[in-house]
Amino acid sequence: MMKSDVAIPKEKNVRTVTPAQRKRKTAVWGWFFIAPTLIGLLILNVIPLFQSLYMSFQSVSTFGTSTFVGLDNYLQMLQDPEFWQSLKNTFFYAAIQVPITIVLSLFFAVLMNTKIKAVGLYRTIFFLPMIAAPAAVAMVWRWLFNSEYGLLNAVLDKLGYSGNILWITDPEVAIWSIIIVGIWTNVGYNMILLLAGLKEIPKEYYEAAVVDGAGPLKQFFSITLPLLSPQLFFVSVTSVIGALQVFDIIFMMFDRTNLALKSTQSLVYMFFNESFVLNDKGYGSAVAISLVLIIMAITGIQLLAQKKWVTYD
Repeated sequence: MMKSDVAIPKEKNVRTVTPAQRKRKTAVWGWFFIAPTLIGLLILNVIPLFQSLYMSFQSVSTFGTSTFVGLDNYLQMLQDPEFWQSLKNTFFYAAIQVPITIVLSLFFAVLMNTKIKAVGLYRTIFFLPMIAAPAAVAMVWRWLFNSEYGLLNAVLDKLGYSGNILWITDPEVAIWSIIIVGIWTNVGYNMILLLAGLKEIPKEYYEAAVVDGAGPLKQFFSITLPLLSPQLFFVSVTSVIGALQVFDIIFMMFDRTNLALKSTQSLVYMFFNESFVLNDKGYGSAVAISLVLIIMAITGIQLLAQKKWVTYD
């Protein structure tokens, strides 16, 4: 037999990558991709936080000159009835809005997880309030709440209720109007998060429950809730933080001359008013720092409490 004239190529030198090099390369690319977020967080959140902390111990004049006053701003805050009213309004808003929002989000998430027609369209409709501009949302609801020609009072009139409700001018009703808008705005976003968690639950669990004779209600409390607890925990933490920082709805829906403003003013709105309207940035910074401490304390309590009810496996 004749030898083949085809030349056999020589093996090229293959560069071997060690696990340490691969890990280092992965870390470099990881930091590269999160760098924009970290830079934005540093510039927009971390640096202003320390600036506000420093300014809370200062008395800032109209011309921008600062004078160290120690704890005077905090002592003034503790003696200010407006601060305690704003704190009360903020806690009341969060205590009502957050539980209702989570319950409705869970209900609609379970509903959207079933086989219904045009489910994609319904999901989009529910999520639309989240992507709408807050200013536009507030202005639309301000029109709906109008006591003279608003749609809500018109509907109530058709249903037989003759008295016009002063949705955004009555101090006893205005806070509930803010709560309604807050619920409507946040239900869709939380629903999507919970729906994603529902999709991760294996169907085999429900099939086994049916074989054991468990009904839908038993399946919900024995399977759905425990396995959905991590998503519920995340939603509860973010919802509480968001509710304690409510501002845009109040700012857009209530004029400064509105008598109901005091009964709806939140801590963030008070910080804005003190810092940028009354130009008392030192006192406004003290209000902002107090809100940061409150949010940190509540979040810490939630992190400790999660060990009692959140299931991660």
